[in-house]
Amino acid sequence: MSDSQIQTRDSGSMLALLLLRAWLGVRAVVTGLEKFSDTRTLQVPLLDAAGKPDSSGAVVEVTQKFYSLHSYHAIPDSMKEKFSQEPLLPAFMTAPYYAVLGWALIALGLAVLVGLWTRASLFLMGLLYVSLTFGLILIKQDGGVSWLAIHVALIAVALSLTKHNRFALTRS
Repeated sequence: MSDSQIQTRDSGSMLALLLLRAWLGVRAVVTGLEKFSDTRTLQVPLLDAAGKPDSSGAVVEVTQKFYSLHSYHAIPDSMKEKFSQEPLLPAFMTAPYYAVLGWALIALGLAVLVGLWTRASLFLMGLLYVSLTFGLILIKQDGGVSWLAIHVALIAVALSLTKHNRFALTRS
């Protein structure tokens, strides 16, 4: 194999890892941020064709999404209820897990995205997804288990490509 063929293959692997890091990082960061989202319903005046409040004084309800530290919810209440009934997930284990889940997703996502300790960040992200998988298996959420399996597989591929890690803050 010639040097140019090796270089082309290596640059393809580098680009593949860069794409995987971008996707996995963005996915984790946005998922983490969504843990801090909520909605509120506002009543706003109905506007006429000119964009001014309607003379009748009519109002419409508008749902608005917002982000706040006070809105933090690691998982939906319906899932939290199912987990609370699972003997393999006692409250002394789930409470701290819920407290750090969103923050961990954001931190690991940013680390993978910028290439900070890439191998360790990817491995920890994989462990986080495995832990989420464990919970979903217990409550028989097979669809979620399948989605997480795809994430873990993508992380495994990214880990196998880390020798081609470029455009990163650290090379490890």
